[in-house]
Amino acid sequence: MKTTIELPDELLERTRKLARREGTTLESLVEEGLRLALRSRERKPTAAVTVRPFQGDGLTPEFRDAGWDTIRNEIYGGRR
Repeated sequence: MKTTIELPDELLERTRKLARREGTTLESLVEEGLRLALRSRERKPTAAVTVRPFQGDGLTPEFRDAGWDTIRNEIYGGRR
């Protein structure tokens, strides 16, 4: 099907140069670009993440007011 579209001069010139360099046509590059644009917009949304809160009382008393450095050192034994 034939149609007419308006493109910015700079975009059209860059596309023509690329077509010449790659030995292809302006038409094939425009078609490829449209297919890529459609594909990126048609991607299925990712599944929603289900958050399951921890069922507990939070930190134990010795860590309730501790800073992250203290907690990290306890977990990793002082290794970073």
